[in-house]
Amino acid sequence: MAIRPLTFRASESAGRDPRGGSLDPAIAVDDRGVKSAATAPPPNWVLGSNAAMRRIAKSIERAAEVECTVLVSGETGTGKELWARLLHRSGPRSSKAFIPVNCSALTPSLAESQLFGHEKGAFTGAAGRSLGIFRAAQGGVVFLDEIGEMPPELQPKLLRVLQQREVTPVGAMEPVEIDVQIVAATNRDLEQEVEKGTFREDLYYRLNMIELRVPPLRERTEDIPQFIEFFSQKFADRYRQPVWQPSADALAEFCSFSWPGNVRQLEHVIEQAYVLQTEPKVPVRGAASRAAPGKLPCLDLAKLREQAIKEALEITRGHKAQAAKLLGVHANTMTRLLKDIGAPDVEGDADAADPE
Repeated sequence: MAIRPLTFRASESAGRDPRGGSLDPAIAVDDRGVKSAATAPPPNWVLGSNAAMRRIAKSIERAAEVECTVLVSGETGTGKELWARLLHRSGPRSSKAFIPVNCSALTPSLAESQLFGHEKGAFTGAAGRSLGIFRAAQGGVVFLDEIGEMPPELQPKLLRVLQQREVTPVGAMEPVEIDVQIVAATNRDLEQEVEKGTFREDLYYRLNMIELRVPPLRERTEDIPQFIEFFSQKFADRYRQPVWQPSADALAEFCSFSWPGNVRQLEHVIEQAYVLQTEPKVPVRGAASRAAPGKLPCLDLAKLREQAIKEALEITRGHKAQAAKLLGVHANTMTRLLKDIGAPDVEGDADAADPE
């Protein structure tokens, strides 16, 4: 990668057409792990030469072909939703709907109607008929994000959807057949959740027709230079600034950092530098994040939890919703955790949405 000084003068790239949007769900990986020029690429790409990523790409292609249920697991920020969208784009359902569902935000009292629909007059306030998510996605793909946080009351109803390929709207006398492909994602170990009794074993096996384990960025450091190049070009176009081309030392520092927030965190760091017109830097707590696995500063669980919360807020620059995602908890849980440790709540970001 060439080295050039950072100037960030807008006049140098004023003629570029900036592309908006966040990380787009298109993943181009050929046998060598590089993007293919055989077809016109969409605006954004996710690159990867890691062998595990190439295996996932092949499995996604097969799952799209046979239209089976897929479970995507991996840490927050690894791009699980991108793989789900790639499956939708790659298969025969690409012309139909892709509907994402945040399972952690579902409540038993409302979720049945949201997922399966309802008939007019089925309950107070049901002034009209509603299709629900599964019927609205007829012929397409439903993406169940954070499936491990689905309320226990809803799990047997989802199991019936998977087994019978039908839903029963609230207030209806007869079930309705549906034709959707289901892709679920989780940052939890569902086998452990099954052992703890918080997730149904039969539902886990129904979802796990094909399981794709997306590795964290720290296990695929060979891909970091490609991500840096990709995000630098993306945000140079968006903010009309020169492309950042890191020095050898800067590139080595980025590759040695553990990136607890994975690809999303790397993207955020580079975009933030373009917004502030400064050179991208790894987060301040890089040394702490690179500590050897298993070397805990203490064994007091309360202190460890407090440290984790504070570090997540520091990494996300005080953004509560992003910190909650980094910790793998819901924003409401984050509010309670902040209260427990006596930290001030962060206003106005609990509902912020970030791509998975």
